[in-house]
Amino acid sequence: MSILELGQLLKANLITSVELTEIFLKRIKRYGPVLESVVTDTEELAYQQAKEADQLLADGKYLGPLHGIPYGLKDIISVPNYTTTWGSTSFRDQVLDIEAWVYKRLKSAGAVLVAKLVTGSLAYDDVWFGGRTRNPWNIEEYSTGSSAGPASCTSAGLVPFAIGSETSGSITYPASRCGVTALRPTFGAVGRTGVMSIAESLDKLGPFCRNSVDCVIVLDAIWGKDPDDVSSRDIPFRDPSSVDITKLTVGYLEDAEMEVVQVLQSKGVNMVPFNLSYTVDSVQGILNFTMDVEMLAHFDKWQRSNLDDEYEAQDQWPIELRRARAISAVDYFQAQRARGILIQQVRESFKVDAFIGNATDWEKVCLGNLVGIPVVVVPTGFKKISDAPSNDTRRRTTITTGIYAPPDHDHVALALAMAYQSVTDHHKQRPPIDDLGPNDSISDSSKSL
Repeated sequence: MSILELGQLLKANLITSVELTEIFLKRIKRYGPVLESVVTDTEELAYQQAKEADQLLADGKYLGPLHGIPYGLKDIISVPNYTTTWGSTSFRDQVLDIEAWVYKRLKSAGAVLVAKLVTGSLAYDDVWFGGRTRNPWNIEEYSTGSSAGPASCTSAGLVPFAIGSETSGSITYPASRCGVTALRPTFGAVGRTGVMSIAESLDKLGPFCRNSVDCVIVLDAIWGKDPDDVSSRDIPFRDPSSVDITKLTVGYLEDAEMEVVQVLQSKGVNMVPFNLSYTVDSVQGILNFTMDVEMLAHFDKWQRSNLDDEYEAQDQWPIELRRARAISAVDYFQAQRARGILIQQVRESFKVDAFIGNATDWEKVCLGNLVGIPVVVVPTGFKKISDAPSNDTRRRTTITTGIYAPPDHDHVALALAMAYQSVTDHHKQRPPIDDLGPNDSISDSSKSL
C-alpha cells in the first residue's frame, strides 16, 4: 500500500501503528538477510515511536500523512543509540550521538523508524561489510549504487519508504535497477546534518517510494533549511498537484522511454524533441575530480593510517583516493571553474519546463549532480532477464526513465510523474520474492528464500 492508503487505515482505526510496525519488522527479519539489505533493525525505538503515534491519534492529534508510517534510513544517517556503520568494517561499531536533520524532520512528522538500511561501504556501490545487496526483481542480480538498501527494501516491501543519498548515481542507479519511484532533489533542498559526507558540493538526500505521490509527501516533510548545513537553502516547496501540466512544454531526449512521452502528450502536455546544449569538455572528469578530492579531505586520516587496507572492495575508494592525492590544487580549481561554466550553460539551454531521458546514462548522472538538477526515476515496464532459466520465471529486468526539471523545480518533475502514474500501473507491480515461478533454479546463495 502507498503512504496515503496506509494512513487512511490508521486514521480509520482499522490498524494501529504498532501493528503496522510489527508487519514490517517481520518482513525485515524474513527478507533482509536474503537480500542483504538491512544493517540494523531499530525494533525497540520503532515500537516506542509507534506507541507514541497511536496515543496521539487516540488523543485526537494527527501530525499529517506520515503519522505512524514505518520507514528506513540509509546507514550513513545518524540516529542516537544505534550504530551508524557507513557500511564499512572500519566503522561498523560506530555510534554517533547525533540526530540527523532528516531524522528529526521525519520524527516530528510522526514517522516510525524501523531499520537502518544498507549503504555500500563509505557510500560506494552495493558492497558492504555484511555482503552485497540484491535486487528483489532478480535475486541473482545486485542492486548497484550505494543507496542499495533503501532501493531493495522499498522494492521488496520491507518498508513503505526510505531515505537514500546521491553524490553520483546512488539514487538513480539502484532505483532503476530495483524498479522503484525515487527522487534526487535539487542540491541544497534537504539538510544533511548528521549524514556522512562524500562531497559537500554534490551530496543530496532523497526518498525511495512506491509512487510519486509518496515522494511528494516525504519530500514535503524533509524539505527546507537546515541551520547546521550551510549548503541548505530556504526554498519554498510548491505543491505538484497545483501544476497545470497542459501549460508545460516538456522535451524528450533520444533515449527517452517513448511510452512516457505518449502518455504525457495524451494528458495535454506539449512534448517536443530536445537536447541540452553545453560546450564544456569532460563533464565526467570534472565530477570525478570534485568527488574524489572532497572525499579524500574527509577520509585523509583514515587512509594515512592504512585503514583502507581493510576496505571491502580494494578497487574502489582505496585506489580512487590514492589517485586523488596526485591532483593538484590548480587542477581542482580549474575543474571548479569549468563546472561554473557548465552550470551557466545548462541553465541557459534549459529552455523547456522539464525533459524526459534515461535516468542512468552516466553523462547525465554526472551533469545532473554537478549542476544540481532534480530527477524523478519512474518505472515504465519490464523485460526478460538475460539467460533466463525458463520461460516461466517471474524474475524480470525493470525499465525506468528519468523526468528532469530545472533546479528548484522539483514540483514540476513530480507533477509529470504523478500524471504518468495516474494512468499506468508499472509502479504497482511487485517483485517475485516468494515465487520465482516454475522451473526457475537459482544459486545456492539465494535458496534460503
